[in-house]
Amino acid sequence: MADKIMPSLCPSCGRALTVVKLACGHCDTVVEGRFRLPVLARLDPAEQAFVVRFLRSSGSLKDLARHCGISYPTVRNRLDALIEKTEQLEAGAPEEER
Repeated sequence: MADKIMPSLCPSCGRALTVVKLACGHCDTVVEGRFRLPVLARLDPAEQAFVVRFLRSSGSLKDLARHCGISYPTVRNRLDALIEKTEQLEAGAPEEER
């Protein structure tokens, strides 16, 4: 069975989802509450894949551009957009959740 990707937005209204239950597959411990998704989990799948490729390239934008088959300025623009988006996502969290 293929792993399912956890959604971060409500399919009905488009607002951010909140995790309310976590379970251990080993010992059956269950934790319930209201947990905000981490910033990286709130990125869309394409943005998450970009972050993973960035890490695998050891942060080298030149290597990332070569691997993705796009220009260095395009990679730089995508990274700048991700930086801005993560800053906005962090700024949207109440102080106690940061």
